[in-house]
Amino acid sequence: MGELFGTDGVRGIANKELTAELAFKLGRAGAYVLCGGQGTILIGRDTRVSGDLLEAALIAGICSTGANAVRLGIIPTPGVAFLTRSMGADAGIVISASHNPVEDNGIKFFDSKGFKLGDEEESRIEAAVKDDLIIPRPTGLLVGRAFTEVQGLEKYALYVANTVNCDFSGLRIVVDCGYGAAWEAAPRILTQLGAEVIAINNQPDGSRINVNCGSTNVKALIEQVLKHNADAGIAHDGDADRVIAVDEKGNIVDGDSIMLICGLHLAEKGLLRNRTVVVTVMSNLGLEIAFNEAGIKIHRTPVGDKYVLRKMLEEDATLGGEQSGHIIFSDHCTTGDGIVSAVQLISVMKEKGEPLSALSRLMKKLPQTMVNVRVKDKEAAQKSEALAKALKAAEGELGNTGRILVRPSGTEPVIRVMVESPTEEQCTEIADRVAAVISEQG
Repeated sequence: MGELFGTDGVRGIANKELTAELAFKLGRAGAYVLCGGQGTILIGRDTRVSGDLLEAALIAGICSTGANAVRLGIIPTPGVAFLTRSMGADAGIVISASHNPVEDNGIKFFDSKGFKLGDEEESRIEAAVKDDLIIPRPTGLLVGRAFTEVQGLEKYALYVANTVNCDFSGLRIVVDCGYGAAWEAAPRILTQLGAEVIAINNQPDGSRINVNCGSTNVKALIEQVLKHNADAGIAHDGDADRVIAVDEKGNIVDGDSIMLICGLHLAEKGLLRNRTVVVTVMSNLGLEIAFNEAGIKIHRTPVGDKYVLRKMLEEDATLGGEQSGHIIFSDHCTTGDGIVSAVQLISVMKEKGEPLSALSRLMKKLPQTMVNVRVKDKEAAQKSEALAKALKAAEGELGNTGRILVRPSGTEPVIRVMVESPTEEQCTEIADRVAAVISEQG
């Protein structure tokens, strides 16, 4: 990763770190690198108030190279990936900071096939940002133009609905849209499939995106599932590339559990290619144990769905994802898609005729604790001798019964400490102790 790109595009506080000037330069550089300044680039965004600012700057940058920009409006990130490949565009851009607070925003690119860019392409864009003089500035009729695609969301919704072969009639589903990009798409798709849908936090109010709602805070969703006697609850993050579910009893069903339920079902139907699933280093050991018992191989990658996808392509895997709810069904998607994942999960409930609580019991989790430590310098904090000593002591205590993982966030000035062990008490004690050491160094 370079100075600009993290694990999921360019992120920062909008209008402070991620400025209109930087967005303009990224638009120019992206258009130059990905389509030579002569093609078409789609742009979608979530509901954040800074979306208009960054969209306008990106469009200006794209058009300044001679390329055309097509506005998709507010649409899930995977919707941009789908439309980029289905409409034959040269690239796609998403303006979103996913699950991050409203003051943050981000810019990420997709290539013409709907895949997130690799490190090499991101490095070329970053180099072009720094050396703007290499990018042509056409004039007159050669300047690019901006258009609006008004049917983009409808096309995406139809595609997602067609990824399953059953209807959801008889099911009552609560969906928490997190005031984000799923606000219209998620309820529409579930309704198209025949479910009775109760939508919450489903207004395009960018000032409340991810605030006490969505996939990072399912308290309100649990309350509504129990209140309405629903069969399941579905929660999305700001750009709807994640999903976290809640069963009919109010229990959380995270990304690991969703992958296990769907993975075992695909294997039963002979649709899990190479009997292989790709997960990240954050996935619970219980997931690995359950898949191994079913004769399904597990491959682990660094955190980030682009790394998951890369390994999936290498292994020709049907399914991969993250505990956080980024899940990729490669027969349907080129990136994590929270709505596709939700309909796949619900289709398993429907096909098996079993409640989500029964399906989720397949997952026997080891206790796991995560502590986030905000630091000034992630690299310096990781390299400290005090942290190395604390990690060695923790690993000695855990032995073969658990594990500890310390890693930097790719999108925030945060070091994450994850501990798995046989007991909650040991998890918490070790995680807090190591986090305190990091905090002292940072």
